[in-house]
Amino acid sequence: MIRFDKLWITMEKKGFSTYLLREKCGIDSKTIRRLKANENIETKTLNKLCTVLECSLEDVATFVRDE
Repeated sequence: MIRFDKLWITMEKKGFSTYLLREKCGIDSKTIRRLKANENIETKTLNKLCTVLECSLEDVATFVRDE
């Protein structure tokens, strides 16, 4: 399972809100809901997040083995 807990930490450190993600990244509220629920998202969304937050993938997502 891919978890996006680190995304929220990275956003806070960089002073980003979900509103700014929608405005600067063009990420819609449906995708933000999916990120909060740790659901599947497209790799192009990960690319947008890393670009606008100026971070690496490890700062956004973590792989956790299913039990």
